Amino acid sequence: MKYDFLIQTYETERMKTLSVWSMFKDKDLLVRPNPQDKRGRSVLEQMVHQCISEDLWFLTMLGIDVLAPPLPEQETRLKFIKRYAEDSEKRLTVLKEKGEIWWEEETRFFDVDYVRAWVMVRRMNHTSHHRGQLTTMLRMLNRELHSTYGPTADTGGLMQNHAPTIYAYPDLDALVEGEVNERPKAPLPGPGDNSPTERPNPE
Repeated sequence: MKYDFLIQTYETERMKTLSVWSMFKDKDLLVRPNPQDKRGRSVLEQMVHQCISEDLWFLTMLGIDVLAPPLPEQETRLKFIKRYAEDSEKRLTVLKEKGEIWWEEETRFFDVDYVRAWVMVRRMNHTSHHRGQLTTMLRMLNRELHSTYGPTADTGGLMQNHAPTIYAYPDLDALVEGEVNERPKAPLPGPGDNSPTERPNPE
């Protein structure tokens, strides 16, 4: 099916989102980029937005209802991880059952009509946008970053310097189990001797 790539991308995007959430600590949930400026969402507000907005998009634009509340009863980091893991798994299962005709049918996207494949691309862009904000906040908190798309400064730096891609966990089941049981994530080598940027600022 020619839209399998969208299903595969959603499957990996949900893992990337949960991996980033796993890099925060419970005490980080109320942290926002500027403590005096509420325009920048806190970590908790980002998690709430991800769960509510994805549930709303899938329900109203794609017609997929997971028949569950989008938010956990207790708004802790671990409960958010479990809630989103469970709900996104249900969405993934439904997407795998859809054929090409379904993907090419038009649906309402706010006040305009687009095919569902287009809406799905926009949904994943929306998710990655907010995940990028969260990885920036992890750097502000001086946390180590595992890979989401490729190497990071903590996995060895730049791809051209042969830095490896190192995910925090090998799969989603391992992620949830690891966070529940407080197991260590994959070890990180750090940046090494090479600069993690293409044009470093002079010392």
